[in-house]
Parts: sequence; structure tokens; C-alpha cells
Amino acid sequence: MAVSDWQAFISQTDQRMGKLRGGIPGVTKGFHDVARAAIQEGALDSKTKELIALAIGITARCDGCLAYHSKAAAKYGASREEVMETIGVAVYMGGGPSMIYGAEALAAFDAFSAED
Repeated sequence: MAVSDWQAFISQTDQRMGKLRGGIPGVTKGFHDVARAAIQEGALDSKTKELIALAIGITARCDGCLAYHSKAAAKYGASREEVMETIGVAVYMGGGPSMIYGAEALAAFDAFSAED
């Protein structure tokens, strides 16, 4: 699926995730706790961790991952050049499908970095 409006995509996904949280609150709380712990500053800073997550989202071909991790990468100060290099590594690891999702990830990052 090619997303054309990343902000609308996140809004719609947030609404859907809200319904999911209501149905399985323990699971979603556990996932939230894991996500927060994984992105927390440590030996790697949060920006680097979000770029890693973005690369994984590209290779997994996950639109939601592209949206949320592009937005977070922008929030943590990632540059467009850093996102481009992240996409390059994902393409190296994931081949042709990662090229397509890399282009989608760049569009998502551009949409979220323009919010500033």
C-alpha cells in the first residue's frame, strides 16, 4: 500500500490502536513498555535506535513502522541524510522490496520533518 498522507495514516492508525488497547490492555501495555525501554538512551542514543527501527520497518515492509519510526526519527533530530543512509543499509539487507519501502520511508520522514 502506498500511503500519500502520512499524518492522516498515523491518525487513523492511532484510532485503530485505541480500539485494540481497549480489547487487550495487558498486551498493549506490555508492548508499550518494551518499546519505551528499547528506545531509551543507553549505549546507543534514541535517534540511532529509531533509525534502526526504521530500517527494520523497511525490510519488513510495514507501513505503520515507517510512519511511527520516521516521525520519531524526526523528533529525535535525524537529518534527511541520516535517513537516506539508513534506507541504503535497509536496501542492502532487503533487496528490491526494500528499495520500494525505502522510498516510502523517505516520503514519511519528509512529511514529519516538515512539521517543525
